[in-house]
Amino acid sequence: MTTRTAVITGASSGIGAATARQLAAAGHRVVLTARRKDRIEALAAELTAAGHEAVAHELDVTDRAAVLAFADQLDGSVDVLVNNAGGALGADPVATADPAEWRTMYEVNVLGVLNLTQALLPRLVQSGDGTVLIVSSTAGLGTYEGGGGYVAAKHGAHVIAETLRLELCGQPVRVVEIAPGMVKTDGFAVTRFRGDEEKAAAVYAGVAEPLTAEDVADTITWAVTRPSHVNIDLLVVRPRAQAANHKVHREG
Repeated sequence: MTTRTAVITGASSGIGAATARQLAAAGHRVVLTARRKDRIEALAAELTAAGHEAVAHELDVTDRAAVLAFADQLDGSVDVLVNNAGGALGADPVATADPAEWRTMYEVNVLGVLNLTQALLPRLVQSGDGTVLIVSSTAGLGTYEGGGGYVAAKHGAHVIAETLRLELCGQPVRVVEIAPGMVKTDGFAVTRFRGDEEKAAAVYAGVAEPLTAEDVADTITWAVTRPSHVNIDLLVVRPRAQAANHKVHREG
């Protein structure tokens, strides 16, 4: 069999890095993209040393010209695109939220997905068995106070997945959406709370086992490796302690 190539955005840490490791272990050639060049190069070296095929490309998904240049220079076919790059900024109510933070979240979570998908879709169709996977969030399926900007952005990512699936019906490309709930990864909550470690820790306080990056990566890898006629339209994955965005069991 020809080795399938998976392009992963936001691969420098967290869910993206874990997904790269698991897809590589499942036999994929992985193309790692992120803004932090040193991290993806280190990950590519780690995977290569373990006998896998991995290459690193520094990339900002919001820079459309850079995305198009990246797509042009890629060698060979592209079989899988994992749109993982994203993030949250702030937890202010709508009345006082910073429009600049909302714009940044929209550009990364929505336009970033659009840029990569548009750039690589011809390759995915040409492969004859392509998969576009979008890592959204349960925030894209339900609202909560203090989450307006992030919720709006992830709703946008969710709608891209739904719309693209309709528009590609009959084409040899699956469109998969994975919507994680509470995941504890390095940096996500800290970034959201502008470096405030105490506020970031409070998000997970009393939750014995929030999801890990590896849990979500395992879900992504499972969806990608289903038989090609099987499409996982939308898979919501939460820790057992979380029944809904607003309903979390905390001990102590």
